Amino acid sequence: MAKILITGAGSGFAREAALRLAEKGNSVIATVEIVAQIAGLKKEAEERGIDLQVEKLDVTNSDDHNKAWKWDIDVLLNNAGISEGGSAVDIPLERVRRQFEVNVFGPLALTQGFAKKFIKNKKGKIVFLSSVAGLSADPFTGAYAASKHSIEAFAEALNKEVSEFGVQVATINPGPYLTGFNDRMFETWKEWKVDGENTIFDYSKIAFPHEQYDPEAIVDLIVKVLSNEIDNYRNLLPESFAEQIKEQQKLIWTKKQNSTSGKRDELVQKAYEIKPGTPVEG
Repeated sequence: MAKILITGAGSGFAREAALRLAEKGNSVIATVEIVAQIAGLKKEAEERGIDLQVEKLDVTNSDDHNKAWKWDIDVLLNNAGISEGGSAVDIPLERVRRQFEVNVFGPLALTQGFAKKFIKNKKGKIVFLSSVAGLSADPFTGAYAASKHSIEAFAEALNKEVSEFGVQVATINPGPYLTGFNDRMFETWKEWKVDGENTIFDYSKIAFPHEQYDPEAIVDLIVKVLSNEIDNYRNLLPESFAEQIKEQQKLIWTKKQNSTSGKRDELVQKAYEIKPGTPVEG
């Protein structure tokens, strides 16, 4: 059984994964961004008869990093993250900076401290909860995708750098899963300090441009990767998206520039047509 630290366990995939990993007998430290989230997660663990340590850890807070580095762990899951929707031509830069603080700089800083401990001990595992957005980019998700592309780069470099020290690295790349995370991304424009008349797109009419899957598959995948039941470096679901991503990466080498005729991209059009939270049929 492993000693596992999970960030961003207050909601989404990581919350249920933390509970299941602890249920399997692992020593799990489930961390949440704010103190107010602690009680709810502790209560759920108690109701399910699970021994779970719940702590406050804001990945952008250096004091929280110093506290966390004192914990004795074998596995680190960098899951905490936020999503900011908006076109590259409209999104306020301060919102992009915040995206990188939470999704890139914070997790990287936390990882550095634990990686040095793992290297010293000649063992340990670092897992990054990335996204298919780390391997591709859709309209209105550029900021989020850019942050996940950065995580992919750091993960791949780190994987090569720590190989000689017996430290493992892996990524988990969910596609569109129905946790509320993707739909909230397309609501963040309401917090912009920008006059809507000065934006190119009408964000009140735009939604996440994909049907979304049941998140159970990703929870199961996280548990298996962290429990060493799966040893792949990259772990992407659903499988249909994995094939799409591979094809997109091939086509990028032959893609032509936009036509001057002004044709709207298919996913831009779908963002205007789809309803938020649309599930995958069947």
